[in-house]
Amino acid sequence: MADVKTIGVLTSGGDAPGMNAAIRAVVRAAIKNGMKVKGVMRGYNGLLHNDFVDLDMRDVSDIINRGGTILYTARCKEFSTEEGVRRAAENCKAAGIEGLVVIGGDGSFRGARDLTNLGGINCVGLPGTIDNDISCTDYTIGYDTAMNTAMEMVDKLRDTAQSHDRCTVVEVMGRHAGYIALNAGIAVGASYIVVPEKKLDMEALISKIKAAHAMGKQHFIVVVAEGVAMEVEGGSNWIAKEIETATGIETRATILGHVQRGGNPTVTDRVAATTMGHHAVELLKEGIGNRVVGQRAGKVVDFDINEALQMKKSLPMDLYAIADDVSF
Repeated sequence: MADVKTIGVLTSGGDAPGMNAAIRAVVRAAIKNGMKVKGVMRGYNGLLHNDFVDLDMRDVSDIINRGGTILYTARCKEFSTEEGVRRAAENCKAAGIEGLVVIGGDGSFRGARDLTNLGGINCVGLPGTIDNDISCTDYTIGYDTAMNTAMEMVDKLRDTAQSHDRCTVVEVMGRHAGYIALNAGIAVGASYIVVPEKKLDMEALISKIKAAHAMGKQHFIVVVAEGVAMEVEGGSNWIAKEIETATGIETRATILGHVQRGGNPTVTDRVAATTMGHHAVELLKEGIGNRVVGQRAGKVVDFDINEALQMKKSLPMDLYAIADDVSF
């Protein structure tokens, strides 16, 4: 067993519900194993500016239920340079940090890889992103909460759509992956779901709405992933105008935006964050770094960071086909 005395923990990239639960698990598991923990404030910026705080058991009390991250998060261009990585590693060593848990997405993991390889600081990544777009894991921290938030918001929008016989185009998060759009779309009974993995077919979308309208349906929900909207000039508002022009049905667009990042994490996110955070500490305790922790078939696993970054993840198109079959 490696004699690791102090580890650090940071959150990087976009915030995700459950990050605090992961921080709590890392701190408490480390202390239980005789290690000290330093929190790194505002992601990799904290490493470059020596912005460290000592964390004990009580510092992470009553945070498991809170959204966001008590360590704050930010992106850091300076850290993307070799000079920045080496300076961050020197600061870690000066502070006594021998291993680091990095909670974030693929970009955060690339930084963790560089810090391990160039700086000699063992790093372990935890997948924290609402988009569920990290390929080495079936599940990412924050995803379940985001889906449930999107579902709740669309349920509320449906009341207005139904009251006014409208079509509502709802844009949800998911720049490169359609997991939130697909699952939230199924959960709210959307008439049509648009994801980045499948080319937008306005003719098919409009035809489906027309056919359902002819059968007596009066209000419609169309769920669009933001990645698709970003590729279309005018975005979701353009899609709404096209639908209204072609069908004569009053159509409005609503962009849910960052509300999907916030809120109290669900049971699923709290448990996933806790088990993965605990596993990260077990790896660092053994002097093992350059790993990414994830979940496969309900079990906690870990992969080499390079291997993890090269993996590809595919949206389950069989589920998309089911959604299409039951959304008429």
